[in-house]
Formats: sequence, C-alpha cells, structure tokens
Amino acid sequence: MSKVDQARVGLATLLMGSVMLTAASAWAEGNLTKVASFEHQVTGVTVAKDGRMFVNFPRWSEDAPVSVAELKDGKPVAYPDDEWNSWRNAKKDEVDPKNHFVCVQSVVADGQDRLWVVDAAAPAMGAVVKDGAKLVGIDLKTSKVVKTIPFDTSTVMQASYINDVRISPDGKTAFLTDSGAEGALIVVDIDSGSAKRVLSGHPTTMPDKSVTVAYDGKALRRPDGRGVEFSADGIALSPDGKMLYWQAIKGKTLYSIPTDALTGWATASFVPELLSDRTLGSKIVTVGENGPADGLLISKKDGRMYVSSPQDNAVKVRDLAGTNSGLTTLVQDPQLRWPDTFSEGPDGAIYVTTSHIQDSADYKAGAPITLPSELWAIKPGQDEVTGSAGSR
Repeated sequence: MSKVDQARVGLATLLMGSVMLTAASAWAEGNLTKVASFEHQVTGVTVAKDGRMFVNFPRWSEDAPVSVAELKDGKPVAYPDDEWNSWRNAKKDEVDPKNHFVCVQSVVADGQDRLWVVDAAAPAMGAVVKDGAKLVGIDLKTSKVVKTIPFDTSTVMQASYINDVRISPDGKTAFLTDSGAEGALIVVDIDSGSAKRVLSGHPTTMPDKSVTVAYDGKALRRPDGRGVEFSADGIALSPDGKMLYWQAIKGKTLYSIPTDALTGWATASFVPELLSDRTLGSKIVTVGENGPADGLLISKKDGRMYVSSPQDNAVKVRDLAGTNSGLTTLVQDPQLRWPDTFSEGPDGAIYVTTSHIQDSADYKAGAPITLPSELWAIKPGQDEVTGSAGSR
C-alpha cells in the first residue's frame, strides 16, 4: 500500500472513529429525558403498577401550595384531594395535623395498589409539629385514605426528620430512615400500626464526620456556615424483600441488614434484645462506598442498585451480584441539580427528581424562596456511559 493510500485509510479510520464517538456521545446524552418541570421544589416520585405517577413537595424554604400530587398531562394535581393538601404553615393553629399533610418528604406506591405518604411534619426541617408525623396509606383504586399510622415521640423525636420509605412485597412492613439529628431506622408493622425505632444514633445511621458534601467545587454550606448534616437518608429494599440497604447523605458507606432481623417484634413471643444495637450491629454488612448519596433504588428488572450522586450531577449503578464491583456512572449531566429520589416504571424506565438543594435559600444566600425543579426519566436498555462521564 502506498503512503497516499495509507494516509487515506488513516484519515477514514480517524473520521469513522470521530463519527462513532459523536454518535455515542449524542446517544449517551439522550439517556436523560425531562418528564416534567415544577414551579416548586420536588423531592419524592413514585410510579404505580398502572403507570400513574405521583410526586411530593416538602415545606422547606417555601410554604408549598400542594404537598402530594398526581401528574396528569405533566401537571401536578393535588392528591388524594384538596382537603388533605390544605395545610399551610400560617394556618398551623387552624388545621388538624393528624389528617392533613404538613411537610411531606416522600411517596411510594406498593404492590397492593396503595400510595404511602411519609409526612415528616417538620417544616423547614425544624421542630416536628405535634401529632403531625405519620405514614398515610391511600387506596389508588378509590383515591381514599385507608390507613393513617401516627408516630409517637419515642419513634419520631422532636429533632427527627423521617425521610424515605420502602414497603415489603407482602405489604405488611414499612421501613423508613430518620435523617434528623439522631439518625435511625424505623420499622412499621402496617396491620397493627405499631412502630419500632432501631439503630438510633448508631454509627451506620449517623453522619460521617470525615465526609464533606461538596457542590460546584466547594463545600456545601448554609449561609451561616453550617455544612450538610443529614443522617440516614437513602433506603432500598431488595425485590424479594429480604435485604434492606441504607446510608447517610453526609456519608460514603452503604450498609445492609437482613429484614428478618428487624421484623417479628409485633408477636407476643418477641425478645426485645433482638432489636438492640448489639444484636442488630452484628448482622449489619458494609456493602461498599458510594460517596455522598441521596436516593437509592434496586431495580426489579435487573437487580442493580441505582445511586444518586448529587456532588457529580450523576446517577450511578452498583451491581449487587458482583464482588467489589463498585459504582459505574450511568448518566452525568449538569441538569441533574441534586438528583434526589428514584422510582421504576412498569416498563423499566428509571425516574429521578432533581430537588436543587444546593440552589435553595437554605444553602444559597439571596436565592428565591420559590425553587423550580424537575422530574427526569432514564430509559431502559441503555448501557453505562463512558467517555466524559466515565466510571467512578
């Protein structure tokens, strides 16, 4: 082959590689599809078996006009009705917190066609409103509240902030995280409505002092200088319901425990020692390091764990079946301003909210009280992103 021919082949190869790289990059960016934009700060999202989608808006910087909403034609509509959503901080002395949403942090649909609403009842992440902390179950077929489980002060303390929830496949047990001043897990027997607070203040549920949560290249701090202090936050349940996972946002380590270690206490034969830190601590497994993370989800389709990485504007995945497999970046995009909560649709699509915590008035002096936010979809059947996103 002549030098001219060699040059032509080399140029063709280079151009082809460039075209393939450009196509791959465009395809990778296409992973992320905006589903909805909101005028207010969103945190939770869930997709029911029939594809209906629900979101929630906490009362953090703003006295949000709606707490729980169903998305209809991409627009949030108060759910289950206007009355449950009629609480306003300014009307605290007029509205009963027992049967109104005070400050909702998350929503999760279960396999029994119920929507579970976690009401932290702590506007601005401050003191818990008396009689407000609760877990509310709504029948998705009738859109009627069928179960309200209030939490007493031994379960949800004054400095608590109950965060996220997972429901066992049989619909009988709920597992929640408390990301407040004293981190914990909360286990609820749904039939009886009784609850137990476990691993309260345990190292696995508390912030890691060695970790600094950063954003945009600097430590994320409130205007008065305080850093992120969130305790146990992200929570995930294996599809078979046998293993529970959690971690703190101000943390890096993912932990797990068999769920049978946390249940059974509602029976007369239960021995209290079984829920002691010593007993439970011996059953906790250190799964690996995620770095600071917020939302966790284990896919029912492929068994992988999805991890939100607010510091990196990214969604990552962990192969739980692998050994020391670490994390792989699925999608990384500057539009992912604090990826927060996940849900999986019936078609396997992964949905994630962006709550823009770093852009809020809580952490950014001069920021507007009303904080726009988004809901995104990552479509199934797409491999991990490489190149600019890389693997981490």
